[in-house]
This record gives sequence, structure tokens and C-alpha cells, in this order.
Amino acid sequence: MSQVLTPPKKTIRDIDVDGKKVLVRVDFNVPLDTERNVVDDTRILGALPTIEYILEHGGQPILMSHLGRPKGVVESLRMAPVGKRLAELMGRQVVTLKDCCGPAVKEAIEQNPGAVVLLENLRFYPGEKENLLDFSKQLADLADVYVNDAFGTSHRAHSSTVGVTAYMPSVMGLLMEKELETLGNLLEEPERPFVVVLGGNKVSDKLGVIDSFLEMADCILTGGGMCFTIIKSMGLEIGNSVVEEDQQPQVATALKKARRKGVRVMVPADFVVADRFDKNANHKVVPTEAISQDWMGLDIGPATVEKYCSVLNDAATIFWNGPMGVFEWPAFENGTRSIAGCIAAARATTVVGGGDSDAALRQFGLEDRMDFISTGGGAAMRLLEGKKLPAVEALADR
Repeated sequence: MSQVLTPPKKTIRDIDVDGKKVLVRVDFNVPLDTERNVVDDTRILGALPTIEYILEHGGQPILMSHLGRPKGVVESLRMAPVGKRLAELMGRQVVTLKDCCGPAVKEAIEQNPGAVVLLENLRFYPGEKENLLDFSKQLADLADVYVNDAFGTSHRAHSSTVGVTAYMPSVMGLLMEKELETLGNLLEEPERPFVVVLGGNKVSDKLGVIDSFLEMADCILTGGGMCFTIIKSMGLEIGNSVVEEDQQPQVATALKKARRKGVRVMVPADFVVADRFDKNANHKVVPTEAISQDWMGLDIGPATVEKYCSVLNDAATIFWNGPMGVFEWPAFENGTRSIAGCIAAARATTVVGGGDSDAALRQFGLEDRMDFISTGGGAAMRLLEGKKLPAVEALADR
């Protein structure tokens, strides 16, 4: 396992699950349509190897997850549709319960020996986010051992991710292991040239990871709303484009470090600009230095795509997090679509940091052409910043 974990943590392979009830934290926070059908089962598919490992080795998986951000019980956010989709994918019955803990839950588990059991939405209970000892203990009482396979929530110190580890043997699942291994390798031994593509709206969300990548990347390509703060710090006009004025000093510091480290930080040469933030806005392509006062950049332009793709074509490792523009609107999707296509076509090892980048790949049908797509945007970025993940730190050392 990557040295990103010091000391290294135990995985499910390091324990015996035969004849044991295994409490598994999964990330089944998946989108539902208006008829409450799962519309993207990527996260469910990601958890299958760990669930099947438990079954194949004689254990009983008791799964728990949150869904959405409810405050109390919300009928439309019950786990039943997720349990239904899981059963379809596994080709076997999944017992979905309407509670998370207590005598009735324990009895239901006892009455279904060996079955896959899915508990109710953890966020229905205030004890989950507050990491209350009593709620953690009630969850732990349901099983013999604990497996965390929810990388996407590993930066949260909740009852189901941290609290339960105080009461039972606790290890990571196969998906968690794969996430940490893949992202850890980016920090330690990427094949070069190593090119990082960063987009999204706020540079403040990316400064930590930029600082980290300045220690190891060869080139950073910027786009999305975040790049305007960088462009303005270079002394150029950005019209009415989004900017974080309070981040100017931090950006200036990052650019100085980039020059000192010999890392190229590239900003767009042109943009698709609009006269208002609207999917039907008037729009045109202009050079970066020609953005007029009342217009705003909503996508990178064709010259930027060409320049960025030439860099990506020569890369050996690529990490991408954040769209290049407002890809949800057809008039402003070309930059993100084109860069995603260049990454997909590159001969490099390609790693995508989840979140909106993942959504864009699925919109454009390119998800199967990436080597690895992280299931946790926020957790991935925190790890790549060099910060500890509370849920991982809580697991047993190897």
C-alpha cells in the first residue's frame, strides 16, 4: 500500500470474517429521479467487491450509508430504492430495513442469517453527524467487525465513520484501499510528465491542492471560474467574470512558488464569454486580454483547448478535477467536453478526482475511458492536499 498511510492500515484481507456479522460503511449517496429510481449506480458498483468478498468468505454484510442531506426523516430519501438497485446488481435478495439500530434491527438481522442487510438512511438520526457515543455504540452492537469502504465520506468524523471504531475491530474495504493506493501514488511516484488539470468555480477550494501539486507536477492547466482569480493576479482584466478578491495574495504566493519550482501554471488564452449568466445568453469567443467590462467568461475557448490538448498528449500521468466551464449548458460545454476527450485519448495514466468532473464524463459518455475515477471529490482533494482523513486514521494499524 502507498506510504500515504503512515502507519499503514489493515484491510478486510487482514481479518477473518467467517461466521461474523460485518458492519460496512458504504457510500450509497446516489442520485434518484422523480420516481425514486437510482439514475447513477456507480457508487453501488464500487462497493460490490467488498460486499461479495464478505459473502464469499462466510460473513454477513450489514450495510449502512447516508442519502442526501435530510434533517430528520424524509420519506423521499429512504434507502429502499437503493436496496432495490443493489439487489438487481447482485442478483440476490437485499433486506432493507426502516431503522438503523435498536432491538427490531437486531432481530431482523438474526432472522435473515447470511443475507445482505441495508440499514436506513444514517442522516435521519442527529447522532450520526454529531458523532454521538450512544449512536455509535448502537451501530457497533449490530455486528462483530467494522469495514469502512466509503472513501467519499472519509473526511467526515461521523458516528458511522469514526465513532464505531472505538467499539469493534475496524479495517478498510477494497474500494477504500484502491482509492488510497491510486491517489497516494500521485503524491509519491507519478510517471512524468505529470500534468494536473484544475477547474471548478472557486480557487479557494483548490489552493491547498495546488500547493501540494507544486511539489510534484510538471504543469498545471487551469480553467473554470477559478482561473479568473489567477488571471487577475497576473494583472489582466477579466470583465464581469467571477473572482475571489480576497484570494489574490494567496494566488500570488502560489505563482511565486510555481516559478521557483519550475512548474508551468497555464491560464486560458481565450474564452467563450457571455453578456449574462444564462444558458441562452449572447456569447462569443474572445482572447483573454479582450474580455470587455460587462461580459463574463463561461468556458475556455478553442485556442486554449488546442494548447492544453498538446500538453496533455505528451503527458505520462494526468490528474483532473473540475470542469472548464458551465458544461451543463450546451453553449458552454465545448471546453469541458474537449478537454475530457483529450484526457480520454491520451496515452497517459488518467485519474479523475470525482465531483463535477465525474458528472461531466458521464454526460459526455467518456467515463469508461479513464483509468480511475475517484468516488470522493472532497475526500480526494483533502488527501491530495496532504491532510489526514479522520475515518482512515481511526482504522486499525497493520
